[in-house]
Amino acid sequence: MTAIRDLSAIDVHGHYGRYERVGTSILKQQFMSGDPATVVARARQANTAYTVVSPMLAMMPRGEADAVAGNEEAQRVVHETDGLLQWVVVNPLQPETFDQARRMLGLPQCVGIKIHPEEHCYPIVDHGRAILEFAAEQGAVVLSHSGELNSLPKDFTRFADDFPEVKLILAHLGHSGATGTSCDLQVRAILASKHGNVLTDTSSSLSITPGLIEWAVREVGADRILYGSDTPVYFAPSQRARIDRADLTDTEKRMILCDNARRLLPFFRQSQAQREDDSC
Repeated sequence: MTAIRDLSAIDVHGHYGRYERVGTSILKQQFMSGDPATVVARARQANTAYTVVSPMLAMMPRGEADAVAGNEEAQRVVHETDGLLQWVVVNPLQPETFDQARRMLGLPQCVGIKIHPEEHCYPIVDHGRAILEFAAEQGAVVLSHSGELNSLPKDFTRFADDFPEVKLILAHLGHSGATGTSCDLQVRAILASKHGNVLTDTSSSLSITPGLIEWAVREVGADRILYGSDTPVYFAPSQRARIDRADLTDTEKRMILCDNARRLLPFFRQSQAQREDDSC
């Protein structure tokens, strides 16, 4: 079997573009930005075959982003850039993004829907039902930012329970933002959900905390956790190394790094990239 460090991973949570946030220094914004070529170069350093991205343009600046323009840009960028796949961003405050998503979800490189209640400034409790109902109609996976006031993981569970056919990834394992110091919000939401359709990803700065990922695996199982780096905001090779060196079995690491994404995302199911070898 391929050694874990030699395994090509699938990063389900990435971005590209300019990080832009009021109150964040220009220098820090530069560090957290990256063009598509930078994202792909770091993915190669992290032995990652595919990174699923949503564009910064669709989410930033906070409350001002044009998700429609960002999605159009991402469709072009992903088509032109080997190693990238697309999340189409849906913003319920921009209703035209639903029609745009309906069209883009038919493209092979578009794997599902991304939502960001924080950057788009809406409470998920007000819009979650419409978003998951739309996802159910489209047969789409949903990746959502989670862990802050507009996106508390516990507030997603009622919608996930009502639409069990929708796979919902609550991003940023351990993240609690401005809500406090708890690091268990995503795990508790997974445990509270009824149908096994809620998952999380590792795209949090807290992933480097010793024991967090291992604890999450014990609580919910490796089949509910996907590898995400939040590149270019965080350094993808460091996020990958955290999984490679985790106190987990090779089978659990493999599930997190690629097997779960292959099972979940339509690009991999439809491409029948299941080879006779054991590489991702």
